[in-house]
Amino acid sequence: MRGKRGHLRVSVDLSSVVAATTRWLNAAYPASGGAFDRALAEAQAQQAVTVAASLRYPTKVDAALVVLAGPGGSARLDWLAGTEVHDLEHPDHAWRTWVDEVVASWACCLLADPALAARAVAALPPAPPGVPASSFGRLTEPGRREQNAAFLLRHPDLQAPVAELHRERLLELIEPDTSTAA
Repeated sequence: MRGKRGHLRVSVDLSSVVAATTRWLNAAYPASGGAFDRALAEAQAQQAVTVAASLRYPTKVDAALVVLAGPGGSARLDWLAGTEVHDLEHPDHAWRTWVDEVVASWACCLLADPALAARAVAALPPAPPGVPASSFGRLTEPGRREQNAAFLLRHPDLQAPVAELHRERLLELIEPDTSTAA
């Protein structure tokens, strides 16, 4: 069922996946400006990751399963993005095990294409009664300041290797083929 624009239901269980995948995106495609630009880029990455995670794990059971099995980690993403991580066993890199490759790929797709991001937000399940709807304006309608702050993060050519990993599945999910419907 498609939700109204801006409605969101994210399981608290996904907070580790959202935080780690957001952190990975900001490390792989860093903001080049000062603290304000870094904060704007992080906010955009977090919105994209939140939408992607909500689409990927739409139910509490889905969220519980990914927490139980683990999302897979950042190893392949690091290689694709050219990120050098020499010691994945080091405690400072433990967060990387919570990075979800599909969520990162979908987030890249959303960041590179605000119109696609708006369609993804429209495809989110509705927020439960009593839960305020989240706003994704920085993702779906970025202004010049947001675009400049997250230039690398939103650059379709730079993040294409990651975005292309799972783009087709995202498109199938938010734009189902209606040609076979009777």
